Amino acid sequence: MKIEHAPETPATKYLKAHKVAFSSHLYAYEEHGGTKVSARELNVDEHAVVKTLVMEDEHAKPLIVLMHGDCKVSTKELARQAGCKKIEPCKPEVANRHTGFLVGGTSPFGTKKAMPVFIEKSILAESVIYINGGRRGYLVGIHPHDLMQVLKPTVVEVALEA
Repeated sequence: MKIEHAPETPATKYLKAHKVAFSSHLYAYEEHGGTKVSARELNVDEHAVVKTLVMEDEHAKPLIVLMHGDCKVSTKELARQAGCKKIEPCKPEVANRHTGFLVGGTSPFGTKKAMPVFIEKSILAESVIYINGGRRGYLVGIHPHDLMQVLKPTVVEVALEA
């Protein structure tokens, strides 16, 4: 079996530059498979797989929301906690423009544009989270504490059961 080397992406470069310890996890990416597929492939709980969602407020200002793979975001509650009128997901091509990553490979690390980041509070209770490493089929395992240090996200409580 050929062992694939972890790809070098803007996200991994960012993590290395900020001296964040991470583990690399490559898996067979499935179109529209989402966190269910990555959790299955990595044999981890989907709750520990964190999605990077690119959204925008009523002024089309982008922001990132980090959410458990098995949860949805209450955009109404997020808007309230973020002090916006409304927040909705960006179109994939808009998200791509803001982040420089393809949808399915979006990482909160090393984005093209600096954007405010919001994180679901309960993610901080995980011992390790698996989050996109900057390309499809590639997650990095990191400690939530390290994510808090480098991204300085705003902690919110906006999770809905999916």
